[in-house]
Amino acid sequence: MGLKVLLYWPNLIGVDGWLARRLNQSSRFGAWLDVVVDNLSRSMLWSLLSEWGWLVSTVEWCVFVCNHSTRGGQWKSSFSTSPPFIQAIMANGFRTPLGLWVVSGLHCLPLWLYGYQQGLLSHCCYLPPYVVALGTLVLAAGRLLALSVEVWCIWVHIKYLTQEDELEEKKQ
Repeated sequence: MGLKVLLYWPNLIGVDGWLARRLNQSSRFGAWLDVVVDNLSRSMLWSLLSEWGWLVSTVEWCVFVCNHSTRGGQWKSSFSTSPPFIQAIMANGFRTPLGLWVVSGLHCLPLWLYGYQQGLLSHCCYLPPYVVALGTLVLAAGRLLALSVEVWCIWVHIKYLTQEDELEEKKQ
């Protein structure tokens, strides 16, 4: 595995967040930094995978900006007025089967694709082709579910910004 992927691995398995909670070292800055490091790590992987990796990364960064500028550190629990499908994904901070599927697609798909691209899944892990294909399909479906939440977050933020502009125009 390349150094870039090894740098991503501890963040992928959640060691950073678990350790911060375990040592009672969590903070708003730490939560923000965790998302920044997640996005940077995935951006590196997506750029290694495809010339279109920038597009996936751009959507993720837009969602980060939208969520943290209006919802702050409590963004995970601010989806009570969202459609039921989005609420189901976001329920309990992604700690549901559906949330786990979405987070797996978000975090694991680029790593899985990198392993496939480098031949690690078939040569080092000896996974049969049908397992590789099934894993790819499951993770890609999870990533598409994540995209649905991302599009929703961006849309809500755009509505928020345009409503704010309309209110300012009415005041004048």
